[in-house]
Amino acid sequence: QARVLLARAAELEGAGRTEDDLAYGRDAPGFRNVCLVERPMDDFGVAMARLLVVAAYQRELYADLRASTDPVLAGLAARAHGEVGYHLDHADHWVRRLGDGTEESHHRMQRALDDEWPWVEELFDASWLPDDLVASGAAVDLGGLRDRVVARVATTVRAATLTLPPSPADAADEKGRSGRLGRHTEHLEPLLAELQSVARAHPGAVW
Repeated sequence: QARVLLARAAELEGAGRTEDDLAYGRDAPGFRNVCLVERPMDDFGVAMARLLVVAAYQRELYADLRASTDPVLAGLAARAHGEVGYHLDHADHWVRRLGDGTEESHHRMQRALDDEWPWVEELFDASWLPDDLVASGAAVDLGGLRDRVVARVATTVRAATLTLPPSPADAADEKGRSGRLGRHTEHLEPLLAELQSVARAHPGAVW
């Protein structure tokens, strides 16, 4: 999925950059990922809570993008919709197992969900997305995904005997960070330094 998207972005940019240039050559401010996915995962419960949210979001996003007027996005979405379904099932299984397990696993799963939830709203913020892309049918209204995503997450949370935190719309980041606009947390820069180290040590190498 990442390779298709990066290659398409490089093509539309028209500056002669490749998917590898975009993956390995950008510094933190040049990335446009949501802050949710760059924060540390120091607990299995955190990993599963985040996967549950992200997979539920991607499932709904790709469902709508299957009708995109951009043929590359539509083709990717048709394939990726099924792929992320497996990710969603995996997260659903573990959140239920941990939430409805021992007292300790229940506590840690609830804590993980509480910690992740304030970062969820950025997934549905479309302020960075040009209106003409939505109007043309190339992109989708991200705000329109919120209710479906939250409902899907809530189904798992209830089955896991956990409590869904307040609406993500009421839990926006008070520090005004927006990964979509290049305003990231302090965690992205060291993460990129590690992930890009080999490519930057061997510029021009073919992988």
